Amino acid sequence: MSGVPVHIRARRGDIARAVLAVGDPGRARRLSRLLDNPRLVNEYRCLLVYTGEWRGEPVTIATHGVGAGSASIVFEELIQLGAERIVRLGTAGGVKKSLKPGAAVVADSASAFPGGCGLAQYAPGLVPALAPDPVLTVRLYEGLRAGGFSPQLGTVHCSDAFYAEYPGLGERLERLGVVAIEMEAAPLFLISRIRGVRAGAVFIVSNVIGSREFLGDEDLGRRVDEVAPIVLDALVRD
Repeated sequence: MSGVPVHIRARRGDIARAVLAVGDPGRARRLSRLLDNPRLVNEYRCLLVYTGEWRGEPVTIATHGVGAGSASIVFEELIQLGAERIVRLGTAGGVKKSLKPGAAVVADSASAFPGGCGLAQYAPGLVPALAPDPVLTVRLYEGLRAGGFSPQLGTVHCSDAFYAEYPGLGERLERLGVVAIEMEAAPLFLISRIRGVRAGAVFIVSNVIGSREFLGDEDLGRRVDEVAPIVLDALVRD
């Protein structure tokens, strides 16, 4: 795939082969402080992108925004600029009732509503496979276990509309084996397969669907800070 990126106004060489992608520009800014020699390589449209080093290896931390439309554009442009491994680190609503706010989820697959998340445009008339890279996924899962987490491995459902879920959706998804719901993993997994790169996704559970208990911003930030080094370790391993 070739072309000049429209939204990530960086050049080849500005983007590392290993990319940690997050939705929130504030989170990208915060996580960039984990890197050695971080430099801001894009701020256009508030899609903050930083590149630095982790354990001596180049790494990029990129903002993909909210929802599949924004994220798909960013994933495509990061790949145009040289990304070869992308891990989304984000938040998700728990579907599996045994999950608690603050739990870690590693996606081994994703689901979506028919044609949702831009999938119908990438694969018209097909139900595409939505799975991350298996080797990268195992590294993420084993890294979290070694780091003292008890990660949940399973399917995440990808939704386009944060406020449009209908009553009973959580129970329906749980019966289908879904463990959490979020908004960007499905296009990441499909685009990565189409473009020949490796992808994975890790989530912190912010709440459980149907419950009013939410993880506070401070606790959520602390949890992301704990998980991010494990994700970075997985990304820089060849």
